[in-house]
Amino acid sequence: MIGLCQAQTPTGTAAAQWEILVRTAVFKPANDLLAWLFQQAADRIDAAYQAKPGETLKRREKLEVQGIFGRFTLARDYYYQAGKQQGHFPADAALGLEGGYTPALAKLICLEGADEPAFMKAESHLQHTAGIAVSARQIQRVVQRVGIEAQVWQERPAQPGACDAKVLYVSADGTGVPMVAEELKGRRGKQPDGTAKTRQAYLGCVFTQHKVDEAGHPVRDYESTTYVSSLRPIDGFGPLLRQEAVRRGMGAVKEVVLLIDGAAGLEHMGRDCFKDSVQIVDFYHAMEHAALVLAALTGKNHTDYKQRLRRWAKRMLKDKVSRLIEEVRLESAGLAQAAAVEQELGYFIRNIKRMQYGTFRAKGYFIGSGVVEAGCKAVIGARCKQSGMRWSKPGVQNILALRCIHSSNRLADFWNYRLNSLAALNEPLSLSA
Repeated sequence: MIGLCQAQTPTGTAAAQWEILVRTAVFKPANDLLAWLFQQAADRIDAAYQAKPGETLKRREKLEVQGIFGRFTLARDYYYQAGKQQGHFPADAALGLEGGYTPALAKLICLEGADEPAFMKAESHLQHTAGIAVSARQIQRVVQRVGIEAQVWQERPAQPGACDAKVLYVSADGTGVPMVAEELKGRRGKQPDGTAKTRQAYLGCVFTQHKVDEAGHPVRDYESTTYVSSLRPIDGFGPLLRQEAVRRGMGAVKEVVLLIDGAAGLEHMGRDCFKDSVQIVDFYHAMEHAALVLAALTGKNHTDYKQRLRRWAKRMLKDKVSRLIEEVRLESAGLAQAAAVEQELGYFIRNIKRMQYGTFRAKGYFIGSGVVEAGCKAVIGARCKQSGMRWSKPGVQNILALRCIHSSNRLADFWNYRLNSLAALNEPLSLSA
């Protein structure tokens, strides 16, 4: 290889080829070493394995394994349990093999498959950056296989956590995910014929705040945000989000703030799952509804429309929501648009207590739900709402579970759980920490 490189004219193109050649040369002995290590480990595992009742050692089988450095063949024992009609490779479970992939490569496949905007892009990225050839279809299969366990881990019973922050925030929102036709049968939607093109995916987040800045504005703690997702109805999603809040220390913190918009479903979730929290309706959603009130009262083209909207913002920030409602009712009394105005005012009437923005600001709370709205775009939209995408329910739930775990900086914890779950199939073997 050195002679070949020296014989070439030194150009940028040649230099790029040298790097690929060196990588290939380094990967070959690394792969040989890995093959030896895996075989030695499989032999020790099989020698120590104690067959469970009903299990019979049938034969020794070979498996082509792919790792980060290449492919190799692994020989290991196969046991069969006739009563359950199930087969079992103890070494596969103990070594954490995902089908024919090593644990390290399986982690990388799941990271790329869940993070890139499409499985084809993940295939290309793996090939061009790491020289690893895994097809888009295989990436999808591994992601879906591991994603099932990611859902289980995301929904695991919460162990109450500790929290020394001043405030713990809980926030939630929903967004529509495009689904295949089979998942939409009988569902009502916003299409002209009353059918649906999407299903609602809920995203919840929990984050903490220790301090405010010099101007008294709240400061979100760095990398304190964790996420959970679900395609369940709101009454199933609420307990899942509550579990995450308990896990993050909701029972130990002095103040819990629930930041949501004024949607009825989220309001009911707050009442059922976070009844002792300070509940705040997102200020920016409130302003959107203020615009609807003024549009119903005067029309958007009225000369005072924008000025009045700014006035609404200032007065809401001074706890004047009740007064604004009274003034608009008085102004619209007897007018043709009175009923329309009253309908739009309903949003404010229902949420007066949750719109005391002056009080909330004085206490140093966030009054906007931008964290979870950004999460809906980054966690759900960036992966699941690309042009032309249509998802099955299991497909989108599995990939969202992996994306939530990644965005929550919990990949290491999840994979420890995953590998220990596989190893637990071999009871005589000790589990890793």
